[in-house]
Amino acid sequence: MIISTIYGDPLNPISVHALWLAQDDPRKNTAVLASKRGNLKLHKSVRTLPKRGIILEPLCGKVFGPEDHALLTHEHGALVGLDCSWAHIESSVESIMKKTRLKPRMLPLLLAANPVNWGKPGKLTTAEALAAALYLAARIDEAKAVLGAFRWGERFFELNQHPLDAYAQASTSSELVGLQFEFFDLDHLVEDEA
Repeated sequence: MIISTIYGDPLNPISVHALWLAQDDPRKNTAVLASKRGNLKLHKSVRTLPKRGIILEPLCGKVFGPEDHALLTHEHGALVGLDCSWAHIESSVESIMKKTRLKPRMLPLLLAANPVNWGKPGKLTTAEALAAALYLAARIDEAKAVLGAFRWGERFFELNQHPLDAYAQASTSSELVGLQFEFFDLDHLVEDEA
């Protein structure tokens, strides 16, 4: 399948995956639901994950930036979401990252549109995180397809339109990180979490 980007160039789709740790209800899990629609490949074991690519996990401290896009687009690396409960995020990340060579990356701040964490900065579902990374890599159609199974999917793009577009235009990761200050009061967020 060939898709077009926002620039109109035909491109092969990015291979999208999720590692599901079965820590929540599969009937409500966004990675499970997106996989049933064929928008990503679901894995229950690290051993079956692709060997090259990016794994999205929110604790690594290195943002998914323009320097990472080539690994997914030109070098045919995979995009993998780590699907676990927010309640178990630290132990899950620690356990999984010991077992994979995928490059860990986190997303810049975005607002969640899912009903559980609606409006909370950074509390994205796996499907939202994968869609955001695809959007930042200029794969808008793929991003929208991943969230197409959810009533609130389009709302994610509406809530985050300005930051997503600004982040996608950044030429370096450091520029992208700095752009977060234009959309979010990061000092206030740190105080709220303390």
